[in-house]
Amino acid sequence: MSKIIITCAVTGSIHTPSMSPHLPVTADEITAQSVDAAEAGAAILHLHARDPKSGRPSAAPEHFFAFLPRIKQARDAVLNLTTGGSATMTLDERLAAPKQAAPEMCSLNMGTMNFALYPAAERITNWKHDWEKSFLESSDDLVFKNTPRDIARILTELGAERGARFEFECYDVGHLYMLHHFAERGLVEPPFFIQFVFGVLGGIGPDPENLTHMKTIADKLFGDGYAFSVLAAGRHQIPLASMAAAMGGHVRVGLEDSLMIARGELATSNAQQVAKIRRIVEDMGRVPATPAEARTMLRLKGADRTAI
Repeated sequence: MSKIIITCAVTGSIHTPSMSPHLPVTADEITAQSVDAAEAGAAILHLHARDPKSGRPSAAPEHFFAFLPRIKQARDAVLNLTTGGSATMTLDERLAAPKQAAPEMCSLNMGTMNFALYPAAERITNWKHDWEKSFLESSDDLVFKNTPRDIARILTELGAERGARFEFECYDVGHLYMLHHFAERGLVEPPFFIQFVFGVLGGIGPDPENLTHMKTIADKLFGDGYAFSVLAAGRHQIPLASMAAAMGGHVRVGLEDSLMIARGELATSNAQQVAKIRRIVEDMGRVPATPAEARTMLRLKGADRTAI
C-alpha cells in the first residue's frame, strides 16, 4: 500500500504545561496547531480538550466546541475525538463531548490498564500550575478503566447510534484479542483501524520486536480486514513510526505522544513533527493520504454528517 495516513495527536491529556511552552492549551492554540498540522500533511487530527486557564485536561463540551467548528471550517481533516479523555475522568465525562459532536471518528481504548505517568514528575523543577505535580505523582495508583461493559457502551452510543468509526487503541496484545471478541459479538465490523501503542508505562514496551509481534497477532485475528497505525511515546515516536511505515502501516505523531523533535530539542509545533514524518515516509516511496482518501480507506460517514 503506497498511501499512508498520517494522524496528528495535538495535545492529549498526559503532558502538562510545565513540560513545554509549545503544548497547545487554549482554543486558539489548539485550533492554530491543528490547522497547521493538517496543512503539513495530517489527514486525521486526534483531539483532546483542555481548560484554557489551567491547562488541565478537560472533558467539558464547551471546551471542545471552542475549537472544533473552527478547525472544521479551516481544513478538511478528519476530526477524531477522544473517548479516553484522561484516566482520571469518569466514562460519562469522557463521552459527553463526543456524543454531542457525533464525529466521523473516535478513539477507543481496548482494555483496562495501569497508566503510570509519575516518572515524568522527576524531570520538572519549575511548575506552572499547582495541579500538575500531584496529577503526575498520583498516577502510581491510577487505573485507566476500560471494561468490556465500557467498550460496549462506546460502540453502541457512538458507533451504532451516531455512526462514528473508531481508532482502536491497543496498548498490549490482549487488547487485540478484546477487539476480536467484539468483532465476534457483531458490535464492530471491518475494516478495523488499529493503533498499536508503545511505550506507556503499563502497556507494551517500545521494542521493535513488539511491533512485529503485534502485527503478527493482528494478521492472525483480522486477516486483511484491518489497517494498523503506530504511535510510540517520547523518543521512540519517530523510530517506531518509521518502522511501521516500512511495514506498510500508517503513522501517528503529535505533542500528545512526544514533546520532542530531536534528542534534547523540544518540538515547536505539531506541524513540525508532521513535516518530519512526512519527509521520512515520502523518502520510502509512501504517499500521504488526503483526508478524502482516508475517509474512503476507513469508510467514514463524512464531515457533513457530524454535529460539529
